[in-house]
Amino acid sequence: MSNGKIPVGLELYSVRDELAKDQDGTLRAVAKIGYQCVEFFAPYYKWEVAHAKSIRKLLDDLGMRCYSTHNDRGNFEKDKIGHAIELNQILGAKYVVMASAGEVRTLDGWKRVAQTLQEASEELASHNLEPGYHNHELEFMPIGGVKPIEVIAKNTNKSVMLQLDVGTCIDAGSDPVAWIEKNPGRIRSIHCKDWSRSGGYKVLFGEGVAPWKKIFHAAENGGGVEYYLIEQEGSRYPALETVTKCLKTFKKIHGA
Repeated sequence: MSNGKIPVGLELYSVRDELAKDQDGTLRAVAKIGYQCVEFFAPYYKWEVAHAKSIRKLLDDLGMRCYSTHNDRGNFEKDKIGHAIELNQILGAKYVVMASAGEVRTLDGWKRVAQTLQEASEELASHNLEPGYHNHELEFMPIGGVKPIEVIAKNTNKSVMLQLDVGTCIDAGSDPVAWIEKNPGRIRSIHCKDWSRSGGYKVLFGEGVAPWKKIFHAAENGGGVEYYLIEQEGSRYPALETVTKCLKTFKKIHGA
């Protein structure tokens, strides 16, 4: 196991309502809870450069990093990727992650998604950035016996990170540990979201069926994990209390 050197952060979608009301205050609260990094999601793309710089200064002051951002598929288009590059460079990020490919129903459609990511990797590389892809249930649901996530992995090279969302992988009936082992070095960040048949995604981290110890072991022994991100879509507690409880349990299970 890791000796605690792999940072654990928060996907800020977990505190989206708080963030919309008071961005700076929410980031301060997240740092105080003990999160070492954050991942901004789609609305960040609307920021002006000056705002991105003020956010970076706040993160620096709080001792937090932003290793990646979540982006709409459209942000990877030729006329939009420039702004994503600019903002991610200001934030000090390493990965520009496609958060979702939208409604894709055919394997050819998924090949085009892979092509978009592969082309973006060349554009991003010259700016010291790399693309990533974040799965939902859909990517693990086979089309004609082939899982879309396998199409993405096969049709992109290792510069494209495969960001694993554990909860949705399990919900789709797949084994996250097997997936990590099948893609060595590519699972460079993991969304630590739990799931159970009765509670869905509302269960807290550690309350669902995800085999966390096995996931951590696979991720840190060949998977290539560089940072973990807690993500919670909502729970029976207020959002900041939820993410406090999740981090506490993460540290207990991971041993960080």
